[in-house]
Amino acid sequence: MNGKVPKRIATILLNSLKGGVVPRTGLGYIAVGREKELNALLNDVNFIEEGGATFRFIVGKYGSGKSFLLQMIRNHVMDKGFVVMDADLSPERRLTGTKGQGLATYRELVRNMSTKTKPDGGALPLILEKWISSIQSDLLMNGNVKVDDPKFSELVEKEIYRVVSQVEGMVHGFDFAKIILTYWNGYKEGNDEKKGAALRWLRGEITTKSECKELLGINIMITDDNWYDYVKLLAVFMVKAGYKGMLLLIDELVNLYKIPMTVARQNNYEKILTMYNDILQGKAEYLGIIMGGTPQCVEDTRRGIFSYEALKSRLEDSRFANDEARDFLAPIIRLKPLTPSEMTILVEKLADIHADLYQYERKVTLDELIHFIQIEFSRVGALTNITPREIIRDFIELLNTLYQYPEKDLLTIIQSDEFQNHSQPFADQDVSDEFASFEL
Repeated sequence: MNGKVPKRIATILLNSLKGGVVPRTGLGYIAVGREKELNALLNDVNFIEEGGATFRFIVGKYGSGKSFLLQMIRNHVMDKGFVVMDADLSPERRLTGTKGQGLATYRELVRNMSTKTKPDGGALPLILEKWISSIQSDLLMNGNVKVDDPKFSELVEKEIYRVVSQVEGMVHGFDFAKIILTYWNGYKEGNDEKKGAALRWLRGEITTKSECKELLGINIMITDDNWYDYVKLLAVFMVKAGYKGMLLLIDELVNLYKIPMTVARQNNYEKILTMYNDILQGKAEYLGIIMGGTPQCVEDTRRGIFSYEALKSRLEDSRFANDEARDFLAPIIRLKPLTPSEMTILVEKLADIHADLYQYERKVTLDELIHFIQIEFSRVGALTNITPREIIRDFIELLNTLYQYPEKDLLTIIQSDEFQNHSQPFADQDVSDEFASFEL
């Protein structure tokens, strides 16, 4: 992505990055050094569009660009006509649990359901309305029927029945189809209560059989145990509704690693195994799943994902893989630290964006940027533990200072005792960050 960055996007980029948060937009303007990883995921997208299914893990330390990469692929697939659902795991949101933690994750995924025209979540009602409207428009364009024709509603209903009948053969497909038809009936009758009940069910908000029976006439609901089956149904339905496929993004796998009870932790890993096997055995269509986590929460054989032998045997690297010959077709994509030259390119992009936003001529030279990066990478432990997030936050703060105090210059600031003292040695963040909120 080239050219001048729009002011709104530039503001979002700089504010988000300064706060240590991945921006939702404008990432193409600052993307550096992840071409191979991104291309591997884009190949997956093409496969999903053709009716396949994929499962990947993105593994990297805190601040390494893991969430950045996930956001990049999110934006790309939405532009391509995909539906995206994303959620961060937490103590209250897991893949399965005894207190509704799995269902909580499903609810978060549906709440964050996004499309190109609804990128910030909450897209489910819009998708259903758009689908029904497109059926109506297609019928009118054919010219065989008019809106006021009594047959019009019949023909719309016939097409809706035709679409939903295609998912009835899937696991829980009959009940799912019935819910979609309930929504249509509410739409047709102008009955917001009926439409609302169908949406609540699809969002996993109806949690008792009696309520299901009373509102919708069925005895089944979305639960901790079956929510993934409904994700597969949604993926197929979205394609029938005019989209290219569906992508599921689940980040912060470390929260499974932190589960203190071994049995509960293993149950969640078993859920990952079920989903992984499902994908590889061709039991899902038009669905991509990407999970993000740190190296430790994946590879720790004591309590990480690799503590579950069935997953370890499927996911661990082959003996041929190494840093010089990384396998980007493997289920795990490991993010390596950006090189000093890549970080130099990144901070130069940020310097240009900052200057354009605040309308001043950039004074920071390339040599000064190189010197700044050299200082950052010379800190003790930097080669293994430095992350783009830390360097970016330092740099934006530096740009803000130079903008507000034009009498200062970059070299003077970074060579000052204050900056040098601020640039403390790096600790091994993989352990300290992950256990910062650990509770027994």
